Amino acid sequence: MEAKEKPVCGLRREDFQKEIGGKSTDLFILRNAEGVEVAITNYGGSIVAIMVPDRNGNMANVIQGHDCIDDCIASPEPFLSTLVGRYGNRICHGKFRLNGKEYNLSVNNGPNHLHGGPTGFHARVWDAEQIGGQTLVLRYTSAYYEEGFPGELQMTVRFTLTDDNEIVIDYRGTTNKKTVVNMTHHGFFSLQGIGNPTPTAMETICQINADFYVPIDENSIPTGEIRKVEGTPFDFRTPHTVGERIDAEHEQTKFGAGYDHCFVLNKKEVGELSFAAKIVEPRSGRTMEVYTTEPGVQFYSDNWADGYKGQHGATFGRRSALCFEAQHFPDSPNRPHFPCVVLEPGQVYTQKTVYKFGVED
Repeated sequence: MEAKEKPVCGLRREDFQKEIGGKSTDLFILRNAEGVEVAITNYGGSIVAIMVPDRNGNMANVIQGHDCIDDCIASPEPFLSTLVGRYGNRICHGKFRLNGKEYNLSVNNGPNHLHGGPTGFHARVWDAEQIGGQTLVLRYTSAYYEEGFPGELQMTVRFTLTDDNEIVIDYRGTTNKKTVVNMTHHGFFSLQGIGNPTPTAMETICQINADFYVPIDENSIPTGEIRKVEGTPFDFRTPHTVGERIDAEHEQTKFGAGYDHCFVLNKKEVGELSFAAKIVEPRSGRTMEVYTTEPGVQFYSDNWADGYKGQHGATFGRRSALCFEAQHFPDSPNRPHFPCVVLEPGQVYTQKTVYKFGVED
């Protein structure tokens, strides 16, 4: 932990220190010139606190997390504000073919593989290097056939807190054998601030820069279609409250138990860093904008939380958080017409996503 001041978030470094498989976990504090603070543990790259002001200058933690390493490990939500890999989102039946060979992954979400499997990147201790007070670099080498994936994948993730109140996440990966990669970060954002209970996120105003989305079947696997959002509960091209249409009589909101869908972001060119989404929390005035190089963002309205306990006695109930997981589309290894997720030896996987925090009157 670089910062010498007592953390505003109230977390204690010693509560995050543990030896796991010969590697040490720790807590790292990033702080910018505005007094905004971000706390990250190298266990799964979990962001456990983002302390930002409301319109009156009151600081609160706007991301769901735990206050000790044991609770992170045993969390009822294993992907709570963690890094996700090798493959974010679902792969149908945990199977895909590459170079004519079928690969079988662990199945951990009904009949499907989800978020890299039960021992994916969220459950690994990453090597950590803090650079100054505003940058943390995490590195992890995923072994050949880890969770069933081909190739050894070397991944570096850099978290930077800018003085413009942005959390910039840069990903870089290389492999020694052809494989598939789809990294993301699964932040559970509660802009009103976490509490007991954490307030619902249904009054949050949301805008998503997408004319199309990826419909799913009853097992949350893409049908293969790309559908227009126009005339559906998925049309966030102009701002709407999240709760306005979440329980609409619509097949897709029923299949997702709310919003749990990949939106096809509007892009002028492939790989450009561009605006993806914005949310505004009307009571606090806090805002968050999302920018990404990725073709899609999975919008998830935290439909399955049951009030489990989190940091400092906070409780996380159903639909108390919103997730914007920048990524390629679900099940892309089995959908040749989706943007490609294959990484070859000699190529470099890159991704950049920015979460920018602000306030409105």
